[in-house]
Amino acid sequence: MRRRSLLLAAPVGLLSLAGCGDDSSGSDRGSPSAGTESPSSPPKATIVSGPLPEVTAGTGFGQKPTVAKGTGKPSGNLAVRTLIPGSGTAVGAGTFPQVNYLGQIWSTGKVFDNSYDRGRPSVFQIGVSQVIQGWDQGLVGKKEGSRVELAIPPELGYGEDGRPESGIQGTDTLVFVVDIVHVFTEKDAAKGRTVRQSDPALPRVGTKSDGRPPSITVPRADPPKKLVADYVIEGDGPKVKETDGVLVQYRGLLWDGGKEFDSSYAGGRPTALYLQRVGVKGWAQGLTGKKVGSRVLLVVPPSLGYGKDGYQGVPGNATLVYSVDILALL
Repeated sequence: MRRRSLLLAAPVGLLSLAGCGDDSSGSDRGSPSAGTESPSSPPKATIVSGPLPEVTAGTGFGQKPTVAKGTGKPSGNLAVRTLIPGSGTAVGAGTFPQVNYLGQIWSTGKVFDNSYDRGRPSVFQIGVSQVIQGWDQGLVGKKEGSRVELAIPPELGYGEDGRPESGIQGTDTLVFVVDIVHVFTEKDAAKGRTVRQSDPALPRVGTKSDGRPPSITVPRADPPKKLVADYVIEGDGPKVKETDGVLVQYRGLLWDGGKEFDSSYAGGRPTALYLQRVGVKGWAQGLTGKKVGSRVLLVVPPSLGYGKDGYQGVPGNATLVYSVDILALL
């Protein structure tokens, strides 16, 4: 089980974006993207340049930092400073930055969370209240390749209740150092080794990696009775576990007639979802074991899709065809 990140702002966020997969109280019944939120507009914080504690070691981008304890009284505003400027894509509301980070308490210097020791960056959606507001507002506009330091007052962190189980009191200002490794946008796509599609009885999926919806051609034949989960492009990232969350781009078509009924491309951004919470069981079974960076053809029989009742835009007993680009683990 992967440790829950402390960045998540509320119990609902912990449930949907914690990556632990230990919630069994239902699933996202609709499309695989069910539950994805649109950018919201929380109250605007005043952003100042300091004070901020000194980073005393691990000062290079990607290095685990050591940060001094805060001295004096922290600002009541959101303090943000770019320690290392990047030149890549800027973080925007609704984008998914991939980051390494370390968080500690201003007054004590106690580290309460860091991704460096977990061995891989984390991915969060910014600007939709899925993380604490200090992140939602302090990281917008910062570019890929940047290292950013933030001092976040309680009202933009965990509020007056704090997180006592993590040693965070309701009066604590939080200090973060954040390395923005990548910013996932609608332009991201699978990249890897193209795998030959030689079975004429299966749909053919386009292999262009230009961020546009890939073509899907469904044959005029009876659909397979069992789940199909085949590589179209095989990436070289880690394998997806059944308890993982994934960041994906996808299209969904009906086998009968080839009509598109669902697509993340239509929303203009990738979709974050957790395999144990997706209503289409064929996703959980088909993507488990596949590598990050891959494009996968899923052919989902009714028993692993929407069954005899169907769902919005999907008739009962429909076989579903998906192209899924696995961009990252959450």
